[in-house]
Amino acid sequence: MASSHSSSPVPQGSSSDVFFKKEVDPTKHIRPVQSLPDVCPKEPTGDSNSLCVTPSLVTDQNRWTIYHSKVNLPAALNDPRLAKRESDFFTKTWGLDFVDTEVIPSFYLPQISKEHFTVYHQEISQREKIHERCKNICPPKDTFDRTLLHTHDKSRTDLEQVPKIFMKPDFALDDSLTFNSVLPWSHFNTAGGKGNRDAASSKLLQEKLSHYLDIVEVNIAQQISLRSEAFFHAMTSQHELQDYLKKTSQAVKMLRDKIAQIDKVMCEGSLHILRLALTRNNCVKIYNKLKLMATVHQTQPTVQVLLSTSEFVGALDLIATTQEVLQQELQGIHSFRHLGSQLCELEKLIDKMMIAEFSTYSHSDLNRPLEDDCQVLEEERLVSLVFGLLKQRKLNFLEIYGEEMIITAKNIIKQCVINKVSQIEEIDTDVVMKLADQMRMLNFPQWFDLLKDIFSKFKIFLQRVKATLNIIHNVVLSVLDKNQRTRELEEISQQKNAAKDNSLDTEVAYLIHEGMFISDAFSEGELAPIVVDTTSQRNASPNSEPCSSDSVSEPECTTDSSSSKEQTSSSATPGGVDIMVSEDMKLTDLELGKLANNIQELLYGASDICHDRAVKFLMSRAKDGFLEKLNSTEFITLSRLMETFILETEQICGRKSMSLLGALQSQANKFVNRFHEERKTKLSLLLDNERWKQADVPAEFQDLVDSISDGKIALPEKKSGEERKPAEVLIVEGQQYAVVGTVLLLIRIILEYCQCVDNIPSVTTDMLTRLSDLLKYFNSRSCQLVLGAGALQVVGLKTITTKNLALSSRCLQLIVHYIPVIRAHFEARLPPKQYNMLRHFDHITKDYHDHIAEISAKLVAIMDSLFDKLLSKYEVKAPVPSACFRNICKQMAKMHEAIFDLLPEEQTQENYKKAYFLFQMLFLRINASYKLHLKKQLSHLNVINDGGPQNGLVTADVAFYTGNLQALKGLKDLDLNMAEIWEQKR
Repeated sequence: MASSHSSSPVPQGSSSDVFFKKEVDPTKHIRPVQSLPDVCPKEPTGDSNSLCVTPSLVTDQNRWTIYHSKVNLPAALNDPRLAKRESDFFTKTWGLDFVDTEVIPSFYLPQISKEHFTVYHQEISQREKIHERCKNICPPKDTFDRTLLHTHDKSRTDLEQVPKIFMKPDFALDDSLTFNSVLPWSHFNTAGGKGNRDAASSKLLQEKLSHYLDIVEVNIAQQISLRSEAFFHAMTSQHELQDYLKKTSQAVKMLRDKIAQIDKVMCEGSLHILRLALTRNNCVKIYNKLKLMATVHQTQPTVQVLLSTSEFVGALDLIATTQEVLQQELQGIHSFRHLGSQLCELEKLIDKMMIAEFSTYSHSDLNRPLEDDCQVLEEERLVSLVFGLLKQRKLNFLEIYGEEMIITAKNIIKQCVINKVSQIEEIDTDVVMKLADQMRMLNFPQWFDLLKDIFSKFKIFLQRVKATLNIIHNVVLSVLDKNQRTRELEEISQQKNAAKDNSLDTEVAYLIHEGMFISDAFSEGELAPIVVDTTSQRNASPNSEPCSSDSVSEPECTTDSSSSKEQTSSSATPGGVDIMVSEDMKLTDLELGKLANNIQELLYGASDICHDRAVKFLMSRAKDGFLEKLNSTEFITLSRLMETFILETEQICGRKSMSLLGALQSQANKFVNRFHEERKTKLSLLLDNERWKQADVPAEFQDLVDSISDGKIALPEKKSGEERKPAEVLIVEGQQYAVVGTVLLLIRIILEYCQCVDNIPSVTTDMLTRLSDLLKYFNSRSCQLVLGAGALQVVGLKTITTKNLALSSRCLQLIVHYIPVIRAHFEARLPPKQYNMLRHFDHITKDYHDHIAEISAKLVAIMDSLFDKLLSKYEVKAPVPSACFRNICKQMAKMHEAIFDLLPEEQTQENYKKAYFLFQMLFLRINASYKLHLKKQLSHLNVINDGGPQNGLVTADVAFYTGNLQALKGLKDLDLNMAEIWEQKR
C-alpha cells in the first residue's frame, strides 16, 4: 500500500548500471571523500615501523604497502638480456633469427570500402531523423532521475565511510569482541608518559563516531523525505482499517449469538443422543474386547488340558487362533505383551511332544504281539499325530518309523530263535552262550520250522506296516485333495467377484450419469442379505463365542473373526475314522506328493528290511556249509519256502525285493554245482564198471519211462504192492530197447535234472548247461570204452564183441529218442531271450548220430576184414558149396544172431528206408563188402561169367550164400544183386 503512494522512486540496480555506463569519468562530478584514520589500531603507540600494516581507522590509509605494487606490462615483456629487442609482442618467443615478412592478403576475402555501408547508412539516417524529431517534441525526463541518482550515489559514498561492523544485523555492544572492536581500551591507557597521545586518540575517536552518526541521520532524513507521502497515506489508511475492524467485530459477535441460539434449540439434543449412541457402541466394543481377552487368557490352561488328552491338533489350532487374535484384535494390549512369545515356546514344546509321541506309538505298534488280530493300533491317535506333524511341517517323522522297523525286524528274528532253541532239549544254553551258535546246532527240520516261523512273522509284520502306512497315506492324500479343491474354489470366487465388480461399476456409472445418489440406489433390503451372509460366515467357526447382549449388532462381534478362516472338510479312513482337514495346512502340492512317494518307498523299504534280515539269518546258518550239504529234496523244500515268501511280500508291498532272491540264486548255483558233480561222478563210476551186457529192466524204470510217455517228466512215486519181475527189454512207446544198466540210471538222472528245473525255475539255464555237459560226457566216455576198447583195461573184458557194439548203439538210440522231449521241457521254462541255448541239444544229437554211425562202420569193418581173410583163400573147385562159403555163411549167421536180438524185426521193418543206422541197411553194407572182395578174388582167378565149369561152381557157391543169408530172420526181402560180382564184358 505504501509503495503505491510513493512519490520518489528509488533507482534500481539495472537503471543505475545503465546510467553509470554513460558516465565517462564519475570522479569529475563527485568529490572524492578523504579517508579518516582507523579508530581501531592494534598498536597505536610506538614508532611507525612497528605498527601493523593492515588497514586501520586511525593510521594513514595512504601509506604504501606491498598491495600497492604495480608493474608495467611492456616492461615485463622486454627482456634486457637479449641482444636484439623484439619488434612485436607476438614475436617474443620466435627466436633471434626471425625475419618479419609482409603478410599477403587472402584472395578469398573481398576488399571492404565505404560503398559497402551506403545502404545501411541510408536506412539508419532516416531513423535518426525521426528520433531527433521525437526528442525535440518530448523534453528529456531524466533530469530529476539524474539528480536523484547523483544524490543516491553521494549518499552511498558517504555510507561506505561507516565501518561494516555497524551495519551487521547482530551488532550488539554487550558482546565483548564487538565492544573491544568499537572502543579499544588500549587507546585510553595513560601510563608510561603517553597521556597526550591517548587524549588525542580519544578525541579523534569521539569525532569519528559523531561523524558516522551524522552520516546515518542525514541518510535517514533523506529517505523519510523521499517517502513522506507514503508515510502519511499509511497513517490515514490505519484509521480506516480500525473502523473496518470494529464493524467486523460487531458482526462476528452477532453471528456467534445467533449460532449459539440455533445450537441450543436445534442441535444440542440431537448431538447428545448421538454421543450417547456412540458411547454405547464404544462400551459394547470394550465389553466384547474384554470378553475376548478373558477367552485369550484361558488359552494356556485349555492347551494344557488338550495336551493331557493328546489332542495335539486342537492345541495347535487354539494356539494359531490365539496368535491371530493377538495380532489383529488385541494388538497393543500391554497385559498380553508376553503371551505371543509364550505361545511360540509352547508350540515348540508341542512339536517335541508330537515327535516323542509318534516314536512311542511306532514302538508300541510294531512291537505288540504278532498274534493280535488288530491291524492298526489306535487309529484315531495316529490320524491326530499325523495331522499335527503335517500342520507343523515336521515331515521327517517317516524316518522315525523306518528306524523302528529295522529294530523290530531284528527283534522278530531274535525272539523266534530264542523260542525255538528253548524248545530243543538237546541244546544246553549254559554251555553254548551265543544265540547264533545255538541256532547252528539245529538240524534241518528244526531249522526249517524256525525259518518258516520267521517268514510267517515277517508277513504279519509287513501287513501291519502296510496298514499303518495306508492310514498315513490317506491323511496325506486328503490334505492334498483339500488343497486342490480350495484352489479351485478360490479361482471360481475370483471369477465371480470380477464379474460382480464389472456389473457394479456399470450400475454406479449409470446412476452417476443419471444424476442419482448411490446411497439412494442401494436400499436397506438389498444390503441386508450381504450383512446376514457375512455374519453367518463369521459365526460359523466352532471356536467362536456368541455375543451375550441381544442389543449388540452382529458386525460388532469380532471375537470369532480370527477363526473364520479355518474351515474344515471331512473324509474317512479305511478303518472308519473321519479325517477333518483344516485349511491352515501350509504344505504345497509338491511337498505332499513327495511325502506320499516317501510313504510308498518306506513300504518298499520294510520289505527290503525283512529280506535283508532273512539273508543274514541264512548266511549265519551257512557258515559251516550247512546249506551246501542239503540233499535235493531238502534244498527244493527250502527253495519253495523262500520263493513263496518272496511272492507273498511282493503281493503285500507291491515290489519284489532282490536281496533274498539273490541269496537264493547264489545258494541255488552252489546246489547246482554240487548236484551236477554228484551225478557226473556217479555216472563216471557206472561207466567204469559197466561190462556192456544186456541188463534186465526193473519195473520202476519201466514206470518211469511210461510216465514220460504220458507227458510227465518227473520221478514217479513208488507203487506199493506185490513185487514185479524185471523185464528183458525196455518198452518205449511200443518199441523195445535192449540197454545196459548205466543207461537206465542215466535216464533217471536226466529226469532228476528236469524235475529240479521244475522245482527251482531260477536255475533253468544252469541246469541246461550241466545236463548238456552230462550227455556229452556219456557220449564221449562210452565211445572211449566201446569203440576205443577202453573197457578192456577198465573192466577187464577179453574183447569188444559185435554184441557189445550193437548194444552200445542201441543205448545211444534210446538217449537220442529222449533228447527232443528234454529240449521241449527246457524250452517251455526258458525265457525267450535264452532260446539260443537250446542249440546245445542240436549239437548233442549230431554227436550221438555220429557215434552211432561210427559203431555201424565198426561192424562193417569187422565183417570186411573177415571177408578179406576168407575170400583171399577161395579156390573155384569142388565140392559145392566150398568150405570158404560155408565159413562166410556161419559168420553171417553169428552176426545176425548177435544183432537181431537187440534190433527186433518189427523195428527193422518199420524203419527199413531210414539211414544206415538200421538193421537191413547194415547187412546191405556187409553184403556190398562181400561182393567187393568176391569180385576181386574172381578177377584174380580169371573166372568170368562165360557159362563154363568154373562159372557154374562160383554160381553154386553164391547161390548157397544167398540162400543162407535170405533165410535169416528179417533179411528175406533183401535185394542182394549178386550179378555185380562179375566183370562186365568189354
